[in-house]
Amino acid sequence: MLVERMTKNLSTESIFSRKYGLLGKEEAHDNAKRIEEVCFASADEHFKEEPDGDGSSAVQLYAKETSKLMLEVLKRGPRTTVEPEVPVADTPLEPADSVFDISGGKRAFIEADEAKELLSPLIKPGNAYKRICFSNRSFGIGAANVAGPILESIKKQLTEVDISDFVAGRPEDEALDVMRIFSKALEGAVLRYLNISDNALGEKGVRAFEELLKSQDNLEELYVMNDGISEEAAQALSELIPSTEKLKILHFHNNMTGDEGAMFIAEMVKRSPNLESFRCSATRIGSDGGVALAEALGTCTRLKKLDLRDNLFGVEAGLALSKTLSKLPDLVELYLSDLNLENKGTVAIINTLKQSAPQLEVLEMAGNEINAKASQALAECLTAMQSLKKLTLAENELKDDGAVVIAKSLEDGHQDLKELDVSTNMLQRVGARCFAQAIANKPGFVQLNINGNFISDEGIDEVKDILKSGENSVEVLGPLDENDPEGEAEDDEEEEEEEEDDGELDSKLQSLKVEQDD
Repeated sequence: MLVERMTKNLSTESIFSRKYGLLGKEEAHDNAKRIEEVCFASADEHFKEEPDGDGSSAVQLYAKETSKLMLEVLKRGPRTTVEPEVPVADTPLEPADSVFDISGGKRAFIEADEAKELLSPLIKPGNAYKRICFSNRSFGIGAANVAGPILESIKKQLTEVDISDFVAGRPEDEALDVMRIFSKALEGAVLRYLNISDNALGEKGVRAFEELLKSQDNLEELYVMNDGISEEAAQALSELIPSTEKLKILHFHNNMTGDEGAMFIAEMVKRSPNLESFRCSATRIGSDGGVALAEALGTCTRLKKLDLRDNLFGVEAGLALSKTLSKLPDLVELYLSDLNLENKGTVAIINTLKQSAPQLEVLEMAGNEINAKASQALAECLTAMQSLKKLTLAENELKDDGAVVIAKSLEDGHQDLKELDVSTNMLQRVGARCFAQAIANKPGFVQLNINGNFISDEGIDEVKDILKSGENSVEVLGPLDENDPEGEAEDDEEEEEEEEDDGELDSKLQSLKVEQDD
């Protein structure tokens, strides 16, 4: 989908052909191909770095970089002499025949006959397959009985196994039997990478992989996402994997772990001092589990990427996390959106980051009920973070008062900033203008998201004028379909009065209850 979006509107070869004429058609083709490869690689890397993005900013980056390179080539004109090829970086590539991947194509059930044909390359003498991916194909018992002996015959050469989403649509009993067959076949393989995501494991599924998990002492990457990891399943995982000392990546996204399950995940984290990337987002973890995880993460001093989004941490877990962050000097990406941190938890965290992580490149703190009272602390922290590439403060309550302060901190420096998301923050004309001014002259800036606010039509026009007059064009402005030009931000004094009225009402109701009890 991303490839289609990036290529369907661009026709670089035809542009070059008009410039070079028929005699330069081959050169035009080469130039077009080079530009497409370079820009796609850049956009693809950008797309992978936005975990929950829709790819729009990657498309914008691709278009922007392509246009720039095309212009350079057109200005230069055709070569009159043969130029030497640009040397390629000396990066060793994995031989094509070391990767066996059947995940492409339509998602489908696989039975015995198809499995024999599909997996036949694995039984060829002398094959060098080290990495296998069976994802996106659903194995039944017949297919698993075919795959089992084949996997057992090559397991000594395997280093990476992806069996995510490989029993979809199968009855539970059959799915568990398939897992046991694969587990037995792969037992003893010395793996550095294992992906068992998207299999609705639960505790039964985790224990179905017992033989495989128990035999793993060298794992560097483990993915258990969208697997129904409950408290019992988390306990089983913690028990079955004998050693996680070499783990660098541990991802638990989208499970139903809860506070109780978080305690067992925390135990695994404590035993993983070499973690560089930890993801435990959307796992229903509350305050107690959040505190336990935060404390456990203090042992992972090499952590570079931390993603705890979409949990129910609250202020107390936020405070615990602020103490841990001071122990993570190598942190580059931090995702803390939708954690109910409020001002108190947010300020504690950013005060720590200001001192311990000025090198941060990605900071996401959307949906944390942050208002203008935290803006000065946020601004001071952001001033120190001159390496920021992406900042997300969406779905908070900054309003214009907070926007003015934060935008000012981004105006000077921050030459690497590419994305700024302040959507749904009750911003009006002034706040929107300030953010536009802050990024108008940032080289390489890709997207400003001010959607979902209360910006007047005049304010939108002013934002566009600011962007047009700067180094960046209006193309960096994101969609505005959810902006409400006639909306009004609720006054802070009115909110406080409402809170006081609610408090008085609660007090009166409590007194009434006491009188009735008497």
